[in-house]
Amino acid sequence: MYRKYLTSLLLAALILPVPAFSAPASKESIRKMMIEAGSGKIGVQIMNQMIPAMKRMIPKAPDKFWKDVMAEVNENEMIELVIPVYQKYLTEEDIKGINAFYASAAGKKLIKVQPAILRESILIGRQWGQQIARKILLKYQQKNHKQSRPLNHEKKL
Repeated sequence: MYRKYLTSLLLAALILPVPAFSAPASKESIRKMMIEAGSGKIGVQIMNQMIPAMKRMIPKAPDKFWKDVMAEVNENEMIELVIPVYQKYLTEEDIKGINAFYASAAGKKLIKVQPAILRESILIGRQWGQQIARKILLKYQQKNHKQSRPLNHEKKL
């Protein structure tokens, strides 16, 4: 009987993933990590980069409207919304390690340059997406010789 219990326990230990035995990350440690990393500020930066596209969707909105919209953006609200996502994938031990990295010289440098990296990456991603869209449209046109004039979307790219 004891042997069966021990065998079952060992089998469960081998089958169950390690995080099942680790403490889930606390809201406080995740919040600290996100604040240290500047995650809220990056969220605001992304919103600022989305404004030009939104302005094209609502062209009659005055500049004051957009300033008011951005004034309502609360970086802490975004942090609180994503904490459960971090809790889903990371343990308290993981967050402690990440926080230790952010406290290091390399971590501090990453925090400092990450907004610029993100800004440039978004531009590169946008250009890449436009190139792919052009290739798709060209491929479609080549396969469908019926269409002799360019597609409406092609003019905008």
